[in-house]
Parts: sequence; C-alpha cells; structure tokens
Amino acid sequence: MTETNQTETSKVKTSLVFTLTIIVGYVLFIIPDVFFGVTKINGGKSGINLMIIALFQFLSITALLYASLKILNKNFNFIGLQFVEIKKDILLGAAFGTAWTIIQFVLIIPNTGGVNRDDIQGMLAMYDGSMMGTISFIILGVIGGGITEELFNRGYFINVLKDVFNNPKTGLWFSSILSVLIFTLGHMPSTALDWFDILVPTIIYTLLFVTTKRLTASIAAHSIYNMTAVILTYNIYYN
Repeated sequence: MTETNQTETSKVKTSLVFTLTIIVGYVLFIIPDVFFGVTKINGGKSGINLMIIALFQFLSITALLYASLKILNKNFNFIGLQFVEIKKDILLGAAFGTAWTIIQFVLIIPNTGGVNRDDIQGMLAMYDGSMMGTISFIILGVIGGGITEELFNRGYFINVLKDVFNNPKTGLWFSSILSVLIFTLGHMPSTALDWFDILVPTIIYTLLFVTTKRLTASIAAHSIYNMTAVILTYNIYYN
C-alpha cells in the first residue's frame, strides 16, 4: 500500500471513529437527564441527583474518549489536556469567565426579564433549597459542564476532526466553527437572546482553546461562569 493510500485509509478511519464517538457521546450526555427527568426518582433533576448526573457524564464520556483515542493511537495530550503554563491558562480563563458573568448578571439578565427568563426559571427548578443540592448543582456546572463538555466538544471534536483535512488551517477553521454550531444547537436556543447567550461564551471558550492549544483556559472560563451562575442565581432569584 502506498503512502497516499495509507493516509487516505487513516483519514477514513478517523472520520468513522470520530462520527461514532460524537453520536455515542451525545447519547451519554442525554441519558441521565432523561432518566431523572422521566422517572422523577429522588426529586428528579434537582438536588443531589445533579451530582450523580455530573459524575455519570464525566466518567462515561472520559471512558469513551479514552477508548476512541486509543483506537486512533492518540491520547488526551493530543486533544489539549496539557498542564504546561497552567497558572497562565487559569488566570486567562478566569478573566474571561468572570467578565462574561458580570456582563450577564449585571447587564443582560436584569434587562431581559430577570427571574421571568426561561433559563432562570429552568435553573430555579433544579434547586431544592438545601446546601447539598446547591453544591451538587455547582458540581454539575463544573464537572459536567466546565470539564466534560470542554473535553468532548472542544478538545476531542476540534482536534480529531481537523485531522481529517489535508490542509491543517482549513481543518481547524471548519472543525472549530462546526463545534460552536453543534454545541450551541445542543442547548436548543429558540430565540435571538438564547442564541446570543449561548453563542458568545461558546465562541470565547473555542477561541481560548484554539489560541492556547490547551484545554485549561477554556475549562477555567467555562467552569467559573457555570459556578458563579449557579451561586448568583440562587442568591438573587431563589426564594
């Protein structure tokens, strides 16, 4: 087999493994939400169940990514899970995560409905009023969102998909834009405001990942925003 044929075979293999991994990954993200949403076991999608959802998503998705990367002869380092310049990355992520929190809770949310917004109402339905429930919500935001979503939607999605392209720059642009669109659509925006609220931070997380070539900055930004959103929503709007 010539080198060209080997390369083409490798790209086909990468495409197939990538597609299957993305499909299975989204199913794994959805399973705990549907389970608690439908069964209403132990209060449904609220309280300590939020921590269970976060842990299920983290453990199942990381196991899936490990298996997928192993098949492709790659590892987590390939998708940007690196800890060089970690202090710089965390500070960078914290700056962007904090800035977006301020913009949302000082300017946007109070002037677009406040407690009556659908997303705020959705979050309020997930609190059970207990300290453990609030901590579980924070864990969901940080582990289920900040860490797991960044590993899957940013690191794996972008770095594996771009390998399918002959031109690395084209591959990076295409995979980054597609990642942003799919991640945004996954949050099911229905209004222009929904699109804005999801697209802006998603673009920020993606730019942080692409410019640093590491996940630590985007994980920090995503985690800090999710954590502060849970805390501020509870303190401002939860009665």
